[in-house]
Amino acid sequence: MSSYAAMNAPADEPEERAMSEINTTPLVDVMLVLLIVFMITIPVITHTVPLDLPHVRNLATQTKPENVNISINKDGQIFWNLSLVTTAELLERLKAAAVQKPQPEVHVRADQMTRYEKVGTVILTAQRAGIQKVGFITEPGPTGSQY
Repeated sequence: MSSYAAMNAPADEPEERAMSEINTTPLVDVMLVLLIVFMITIPVITHTVPLDLPHVRNLATQTKPENVNISINKDGQIFWNLSLVTTAELLERLKAAAVQKPQPEVHVRADQMTRYEKVGTVILTAQRAGIQKVGFITEPGPTGSQY
């Protein structure tokens, strides 16, 4: 028999077939290595800078007699407590309040339909008068938190 025929003849050894199964051993090895890497690095990433974060708390506004309440209606009219004032009168009253010791807080309440320009005018007037503390009064949200 020639060597050519011997190579093509069926041998006693079983034929090599393509593997139809996936070898999962390397996949498991890689996944375990990745798991170990993430377990080591995640705590380092989340705790890099020590911080003392603020806690959420909602304190109701404490109305003191010395606080100045300024209201602006939807037409843009400015009220000092309950009396209607002009911008010039507001400036004079705020200047008088700014020299008091301790200086009173100014609470601004504006209708939600008030033009931003009118609210800005009141804030600018308070700044010109030298008022240090200006706050906005809003209605509490549905869960009791303020916006």
